[in-house]
Amino acid sequence: MTPMSELDQCVSAISPMMAPSAHRDTDDCRSCLECSRENGCVRCPERLFLFLQRDGMSHHGTCLLTCPPGHYEQKGKEMNRCMRCRSQDCDHCFSRDFCTKCRSGFQLYKGKCLSRCPLGTFPHHTDCLDHCLLAPLGEWSEWSMCQRDTGEMCGYRWGRQSRTRGTSNNQTTSFCPLQTETQRCRMRKRCKPKGKTALIGHNGMPS
Repeated sequence: MTPMSELDQCVSAISPMMAPSAHRDTDDCRSCLECSRENGCVRCPERLFLFLQRDGMSHHGTCLLTCPPGHYEQKGKEMNRCMRCRSQDCDHCFSRDFCTKCRSGFQLYKGKCLSRCPLGTFPHHTDCLDHCLLAPLGEWSEWSMCQRDTGEMCGYRWGRQSRTRGTSNNQTTSFCPLQTETQRCRMRKRCKPKGKTALIGHNGMPS
């Protein structure tokens, strides 16, 4: 006769204690080493994690291969456990305070789930990025006219001009601005005098 395993002995020992209506608890106990009729699993095999789920005023234990959303896996010397993430907006976390995936409607930034990305960062799918990710860049545009910050294009020695570039198809992604480059430039010192505009008569000749 083949000897019973520790897991089979656990199930065999608790089955006579279970009422017919407690079949759900019996199924749950098939994966655990120690079981309680009221609380389900209380000790799991080494490879599994104990997940405690509130059931009214008590907790019901189940042994799982992976922890459910909103929890992280904590390995211990005596037993592995599923521990709840601190933030309710977190779907998966590496530790209690460091989230790795947020619930729908939130952006992930440095382990935190935020309703919107901080100033200076860029939203990308479900993350907030410190640096804007662009597709392969295209050619720079032509330099703009040399002018002052106040808009004058002559009468001064130095001004500024700029140029831009986006992706190779001249379109930026939805979350990244155009790249801009500026430089110092020489302006026309003298402005051309503004001439009077000639009035045109009905016959097409200046009046």
